[in-house]
Amino acid sequence: MFVDAHQDLATRFTKPAYTLRHIDSSHPVMLLCEHASDYIPESYANLGLPSGVQREHIGWDIGALALAQSLSDRLKAPLVLANYSRLLIDLNRPVEAPDSIPSLSDGWRIPGNVSLTEEERMARRYHLFQPFHARVSELIDHRMKKGIPTRVVAIHSFTPAMHGRQRPWEVGVLYAKAKAYAEHMMLGLTRAGVHVGDNQPYQIHPDEDVTVPVHGDGRGLPCVLLEVRNDLLRTHTAIERWVERLAPLL
Repeated sequence: MFVDAHQDLATRFTKPAYTLRHIDSSHPVMLLCEHASDYIPESYANLGLPSGVQREHIGWDIGALALAQSLSDRLKAPLVLANYSRLLIDLNRPVEAPDSIPSLSDGWRIPGNVSLTEEERMARRYHLFQPFHARVSELIDHRMKKGIPTRVVAIHSFTPAMHGRQRPWEVGVLYAKAKAYAEHMMLGLTRAGVHVGDNQPYQIHPDEDVTVPVHGDGRGLPCVLLEVRNDLLRTHTAIERWVERLAPLL
């Protein structure tokens, strides 16, 4: 096993499940970044993966943390950031989804996620998944009670290629019910000369996503998930370029 069987499960999660930024702001945009961190507690022995692999796309969304933080600071908008790697549990997957805790990702077998006990699965849900989404729900409840207009925007990144096929889009705007908000953003980005994917490179589905179906569409709030190609998020200058493009449109 890649976990000490004699160690209390709760003691491995010494960090809180999330970090908050500008949380008292009444800005109408509420930002989420579910894949902000590549952190795996030492007791998990990197889930059996070679050192450094978790820093690649399988462990987190490269550049998404910096982009989300910069957007939050520019707009003074509230932001909820995940503090653990999605390899432990994916915060944007329903817990019933097969890849909620992936045993295979981008061609990598993840030994520490194979043949998990139900106790281990429940521990990850209880200490990581549930606190993140409970806090998001509480914040939305508070804003709705106060009459603060709210649009939920999740910040993600994607790889330039998948399964040997190049992905031409520079950014994707993913949505289900929030078509008007999504089209506003796509039009603005297109006018700025950006190659935009309309529900590309992924599509929102309630069996595969949490943020848009639950915190957006399920609450009657405009909600989109923004996917920026991660080769365009590798420098501070590149991050700021996206902030300049996205901030006015959000």
